[in-house]
Amino acid sequence: MSRLQAVDPSRCTGRAKEIFEGPLKGKAFNIFKSMGNSAAALDGYLGLSGALNGAGLSAAERETVQLAIGEANNCGYCVAAHTAIGTGAGLSEAQTVEARRGHLKDARLNAVARFALAIHEKKGFVSDEDVRAFRAAGYTDGHVAEVVACYALAVFTNYFNHVNGTAVDFPAPPAI
Repeated sequence: MSRLQAVDPSRCTGRAKEIFEGPLKGKAFNIFKSMGNSAAALDGYLGLSGALNGAGLSAAERETVQLAIGEANNCGYCVAAHTAIGTGAGLSEAQTVEARRGHLKDARLNAVARFALAIHEKKGFVSDEDVRAFRAAGYTDGHVAEVVACYALAVFTNYFNHVNGTAVDFPAPPAI
């Protein structure tokens, strides 16, 4: 049961109404309805998420970060959501499970997951070797910055869902 009152998108006013009638039109998921208590929180989410849509990392690579970190943070909501989003972004169901485990057969996706998990496990204090290994997979300094941004977005949504106790409204992901 959610701790925060879910807002009804059809009854919102002000900036929240603009968001639900604009970028979130047709996306009245539980996370957004609870986050809708603060237009600033919704704007923050949409700002970073939207900016990352123009990243050098592909949608599948960004979803790999979300799945690896969602699993590491035990966020059932985000794991379910990003399993659905990830398959829509080109990941196979098997790859969504691999991403959650932090080890993918695809070398480039594996490098993304491993780097994101290094950020997580080391609280950002990654080693030179962590960065070298990521670059060795063909990634640039721009990609390093983007993985950090994807990580920050994952932590925001994971922790929001933990605080809220957001009810999952996505299909259950495969068990691992």
